[in-house]
This record gives sequence, structure tokens and C-alpha cells, in this order.
Amino acid sequence: MTKMIHTMIRVKDADQSIRFYHDVFALTVKRRIDFGNFSLIYLGNGQTSFELELTWNHDMQSEYIHGNGYGHLAFVVDELESTFEQALALGYRPKAIKDFYNQDVLVARFFFITDPDGYEIEVIEKSDVYR
Repeated sequence: MTKMIHTMIRVKDADQSIRFYHDVFALTVKRRIDFGNFSLIYLGNGQTSFELELTWNHDMQSEYIHGNGYGHLAFVVDELESTFEQALALGYRPKAIKDFYNQDVLVARFFFITDPDGYEIEVIEKSDVYR
């Protein structure tokens, strides 16, 4: 059996990224492996075993370039408006909540937010389609 276990993003400031993912999505550090010039930091929660791996290259001074192939991470939340308001109150500047329809059928309610390293994150309200 194949099981997805994590996705990895590169971050410039580990503490800032850890704080963002904790503040907005309640992720905590599950484990951390420090090497000489880089660290692997795994974030997660009790809702799933899937983890977000932050790779922090200690000597990286410039911003990472995401290129034209990167899409986004996605999180599903029970309370879209409260997550939006919390992110806004913490100064993270989420984009407006949107309703996404296929003809007259609501497919999803969501907003996007950008993490400290410029990664786009879609925050989707829990529904029959997104659980």
C-alpha cells in the first residue's frame, strides 16, 4: 500500500514559518532534524498523519524563487470565517473569501493566504466535497 506522508517547502526563516503555520493552522513541530547547515522541521496536527516539511537552509539570504510550476498547499477548516478573521487579526492579510460554483452548485468556499516565504495556501471550508 502507498501512503502520502509529507510535502516539503523551503523556508528562509524557520521561526517565522513555524509561527505562521501554528497561528493560522494550529500546526506544531512534530520533530526536527538539525544538520550542519540545514534543518528539516516537520509540522502536523492530530487530524491527519500527513506532515508539512519545512527545509531551512541556514545560510540562505535571498528569497526562494517558486517558478511557474508551483500551485498551492490546501487546508480544510471547519470554520472558514473564524480562520479568516484570526489570520486577519494576526496581520497575515488573507485574500477575500470566495464562493466557487459549477453552474448553480456550490463547489467550495475558500480564501487564499500567503505564507512568509510567498507560498500560496488555499483555505477551504469543510464540506461534502472537501473533508
